[in-house]
Amino acid sequence: MMVDIASIAISFGFALWVRFEFHISEIPIEYIDTYASCVLYWAAACILVFTLFRLYNSILGFVSLDTLLRIAGAYTVLCFVGVLAVNIFDIDLPRSCYFIGFVMSMIFTCLVRFSYRFVLSLRFFIERISERPGQRRVMIIGAGEAGRMLLREYHSPNAPTGRVVCLIDDNDTKIGRDIDGVTVVGNRNDIPDAVKKFDIDEIIYAIPTSTGQTRREILEICSRTGCEVKVLPGIYQLVSGQVSVSNLRHVELSDLLGRDAIDVNIDEICHYISGKAVMVTGGGGSIGSELCRQIARFSPKLLLIFDIYENNAYDIQMELKKTHPELNLVVLIGSVRNTARLDYVLGTYHPDIVFHAAAHKHVPLMEDSPTEAVKNNVFGTYKMARMSAKYGVSKFVLISTDKAVNPTNIMGASKRICEMVVQMMDREQTKTDFVAVRFGNVLGSNGSVIPLFEKQIAEGGPVTVTHPEITRFFMTIPEAVSLVLQAGYYATGGEIFVLDMGRPVKIADMARNLIRLSGYEPDVDIKIVYTGLRPGEKLYEELLMAEEGMRETDNKLIHIGRPIEMDDEKFKEQLVKLEAAYRVEDPNIRDIVAEIVPTYTPCVQNTEEKNSSDAQPEPAGVNA
Repeated sequence: MMVDIASIAISFGFALWVRFEFHISEIPIEYIDTYASCVLYWAAACILVFTLFRLYNSILGFVSLDTLLRIAGAYTVLCFVGVLAVNIFDIDLPRSCYFIGFVMSMIFTCLVRFSYRFVLSLRFFIERISERPGQRRVMIIGAGEAGRMLLREYHSPNAPTGRVVCLIDDNDTKIGRDIDGVTVVGNRNDIPDAVKKFDIDEIIYAIPTSTGQTRREILEICSRTGCEVKVLPGIYQLVSGQVSVSNLRHVELSDLLGRDAIDVNIDEICHYISGKAVMVTGGGGSIGSELCRQIARFSPKLLLIFDIYENNAYDIQMELKKTHPELNLVVLIGSVRNTARLDYVLGTYHPDIVFHAAAHKHVPLMEDSPTEAVKNNVFGTYKMARMSAKYGVSKFVLISTDKAVNPTNIMGASKRICEMVVQMMDREQTKTDFVAVRFGNVLGSNGSVIPLFEKQIAEGGPVTVTHPEITRFFMTIPEAVSLVLQAGYYATGGEIFVLDMGRPVKIADMARNLIRLSGYEPDVDIKIVYTGLRPGEKLYEELLMAEEGMRETDNKLIHIGRPIEMDDEKFKEQLVKLEAAYRVEDPNIRDIVAEIVPTYTPCVQNTEEKNSSDAQPEPAGVNA
């Protein structure tokens, strides 16, 4: 206020001085007396109006356009007050003095409030254009709203360590233009050259609205530059205004899958799970535990976790107790192969919905122990299905796999028999809707390629891949589980739901990307060694058999395969024969499985591949 009073007095004194051509001696004494008698009253009026317009409530370091607008409003009011005062009190000063004094006063008022921010901005501008030793040079990809918000943060008083030196955007109209003093130097194809030209240390991907395909293509280019690459997690942060450097994360392999965001109907899932008793077998495993996490969000009447491995069951139990203390949670240990145990559990808790995720899934291990695959997968599913029918479960959802299609390994063949069991059981009774959900590999599941790749990279290599052309479908665990829950809503009985896994990914390309994301150069810092296909391993996986056909659901990522015609009575006889075979560890059990699953063609590993495999570290095959 004191500065404002001084600036107002100086403004109108300066106006008199200017009016008489900078000759103080020529200013009439009556004008000086009028000025002296009126200036403090005018200053008081100005202070009052400034107070009403909240010009003394701003923090100087954060004044903005809003402050400027309030100054304009205050001086508009003062203009009318001044005209009234001159006419009412018959104030006699040269008219030019009013105009010059008024303009000068307004300029001073603005300068007083914006000078501090100007000094700060000048200081940060000097720091920004000055190259400090060890300062990271940053490239932002995306000259849209998210990129601009990040750029502002780098230019703010609390700026993170680093200097944004260039922008990249695929919009040709933005190339060559500046945003906050930083130039858009090119599109995605110019990234490698820009990295070299501007000596970039860090790349930030700031296009949260991009499609999965666009994200994958650009991030693959970035991963080959040798720079540290970070991304904004998602569009919701742009909407909620949470775009900041603190929200950035490192690029993960899931970013390179090229998938768009999975969209499920939360209301539909909530409708059929809320208030129901839900049982998850294998609830401590990768898929089972994520099923439990997502089911817990929908307020079930009871969540029953059933698993044979106590450590896994204990981990998910402790997690859910912490994250959902209100949840009615029961965790039981037991095997789906134990009929008496299943009879007790289902008879006691009477679940409405069963998600059957308990299974042996490791392809190479099951090739060496085929009777265990049959015992656990086939007859564990059969016993679980029969008990579900006995106790009136409304929906039974089997978690299946793409390896059940034209299987070349005993694990895949056993899961195909599980699907047949589900379809047979659905035809036998009407109380329970028996369905299966089939999908490919999930990133980060127990025994999958990613943890093994990461371990091999941490040890300095080599990274082992079975074949340079081997491909697999991939999805993240939360994505797969959310679609499983959605498929459960669509279930009416007998369907095999097939999840759209996107495009197949070359395992060799995945290995190279993971090596680059770890800061190394493939085949230079970390070697990739090809070890040959293992027993039962295919070059590529299929999600649907030709004879099944395909029809759509409301969710474009979930499809339904038509049930295959089969002789249920003959199938039961085959199951009796198969049960007898596993009980005596029959070495010909694969032949019996092949009789049940005509599309099962066991792979025979040739001697050359076997010798190659024996000479190399355990390869990173795709087991899950």
